[in-house]
Amino acid sequence: MSSIPLEPHQHTINTPVSCYGVGLHSGDPVNLTIKPAPENSGIHFFRTDLDDKNGIPAHMDKVVDTRLATTIAHREMYVSTTEHLMAALQGFGVDNAHIEIDSAEVPIMDGSAGPFMLLLKKSGLKKQKAMRKVLRITKEITFKDGDAEITILPYKGFKVSGEIHFEDSFIKTQTYSLDLSAEKFAKEISRARTFGYVEQVEELWANGLAQGGNLDNVIAIHWDRTSVLNEGGLRFSDEFIRHKVLDLIGDMALLGCPILGHIKATRCGHTQHLKFMQVLAQATDSWEIVELETKGDHSVFHQVASTTKAMGQQIIPFLVPQKIGQVRSRAVTVPC
Repeated sequence: MSSIPLEPHQHTINTPVSCYGVGLHSGDPVNLTIKPAPENSGIHFFRTDLDDKNGIPAHMDKVVDTRLATTIAHREMYVSTTEHLMAALQGFGVDNAHIEIDSAEVPIMDGSAGPFMLLLKKSGLKKQKAMRKVLRITKEITFKDGDAEITILPYKGFKVSGEIHFEDSFIKTQTYSLDLSAEKFAKEISRARTFGYVEQVEELWANGLAQGGNLDNVIAIHWDRTSVLNEGGLRFSDEFIRHKVLDLIGDMALLGCPILGHIKATRCGHTQHLKFMQVLAQATDSWEIVELETKGDHSVFHQVASTTKAMGQQIIPFLVPQKIGQVRSRAVTVPC
């Protein structure tokens, strides 16, 4: 079997890093701190403004709203607009982290994942002893929802391809694809900003939403559909599809572990991302959970029994409604 281009060890960050901003929809000020976390613990959000200290696991089964952003919740505690931060953590290669936040919404920053990537680079990665558990796609899985479609195929790495179609002559049809790595994510995807037609933003304002939205954190497409209102224009000529790919990466991170597969998404948003993950979870004959190991230059599979307890806290409970002992667990070796 060919080698897998993925670092086999789990990683957290070296030191805590913090930022300040506002919530896109609430307009409320937000302080956010990312802290190192133990191996096999995954990503958790903690609301420091509330008494509940249990935190919210960044898992697909905790998603409660996908209308304007991805919102996760546990009991009465919730955190919204998680997708850009989750994309940065995934893109940078962070498996385990504690995120402390003193409001109900992740700060929008400049509307992209770029500021979060700068934070993570400032801290740096810390390799942990535990090996990564990975969701390896073995057969094609396809989900359709009207004009929207998402397919995932077997692939030796993690590749994401997106396509959008807009009726106006400004965005039109755009496609983008990349093999995910920290370098490519930072350079090609992280700085792509969220966007909307200016009248849509005005409607959100009129309904008490997007109170923190402005030209510093949202691309506002002009009424005439020939330009944007933002000073400096676009960061990329195809910034719209790049941001859609960023959102997809951030939402798919809620599976709780890295993916070995190629995702192709057309006309999709947060709602379709969640529905697709639910379909994927039920397609138990099309994937397997593997653990990565390093043994020279060859990749091999062998049964692993000692990892099931750790995985039980990270991925299995919401991927498959079955006993942990029933889950197919294997190991795959990657090159040094």
